[in-house]
Amino acid sequence: MTRYVVDSSGKRKIAYQVSGARDGFPVFLLHGTPGSRLGPQPRSVQLYRRHICLITYDRPGYGESTRMPDRTVADAVADVKVIADDMGIDRFAVVGRSGGGPHALACAALLPEMVTSVVSMVALAPRNAEGLDWNGGMTRANVEEFGMAHTDPAELRTRFQDRMSEVRRDPTSMLPVLDAGLHITDRLVIRDGGIRNQLLDTYREAFNDDLWGHFDDVVALADPHGWGFKFSEIRVPVMLWHGGHDAFVPKAHTEWLAEQIAGSHVVIEPWAAHFSAIEQLPDMLTWTVANAAPAPDAASTANYQPRAEVRAAS
Repeated sequence: MTRYVVDSSGKRKIAYQVSGARDGFPVFLLHGTPGSRLGPQPRSVQLYRRHICLITYDRPGYGESTRMPDRTVADAVADVKVIADDMGIDRFAVVGRSGGGPHALACAALLPEMVTSVVSMVALAPRNAEGLDWNGGMTRANVEEFGMAHTDPAELRTRFQDRMSEVRRDPTSMLPVLDAGLHITDRLVIRDGGIRNQLLDTYREAFNDDLWGHFDDVVALADPHGWGFKFSEIRVPVMLWHGGHDAFVPKAHTEWLAEQIAGSHVVIEPWAAHFSAIEQLPDMLTWTVANAAPAPDAASTANYQPRAEVRAAS
């Protein structure tokens, strides 16, 4: 069931859902770009077995959440805090997949007293990442759209308007669009009926109201000035996961992030690609709970040693 809360300004509605064990460890799962609170996410039985209370929400402009014009990646933090306060929780983990990855890292940096651990999966690095060939190995469509975000936003809006209209007529139209950049591994993932249905649901809901969620996400992620927080501010356990065959967001982005986030744990799976992250979500949720840092009311967690590891592929 969808819940609603008003943001701190009193002007914006935020839509969120809670699944799994209601008395379990709270974990926010931040959706991809485009996406929504509907998924993809692990099945309820997997969440119950792990004693996890999973919280998903629509970023501004997606689904049933009111748009926040000119938002930055860091602005997502305020919505996460509002939802946590509404639920009465003061400690939680955050997992972000694809476009949700940078937003998850922002939560870890800017909510140090609330976030216990963070996982970023198949995520971009900032556009101003020094020493990174940001477009290298990326699909042509993504290169074009991220490029237009700040050079030709009107053309980007037109492109997304056409996409939204097509998705509203036929949600399956999103899958052929993605297919052009899919590695064979991703094609196999999407053939799974359950995952395919979740993707269709989330794309349909993403464009429920308008195109602005998708547009604002791309503009924020491609901001040439960065994301509005410093990686040095992250003091909790961090897992960075990526697929070696990812062409939507090449693995070099996660490798760059690993160099910036001290003590981060990195897994690059050579067999995996972008949508492989969906299959890995249950393990990543387990990792967040097993590696939850203690509350920062005693010693600093900067040198915190994790209790459980995910083996890195060789």
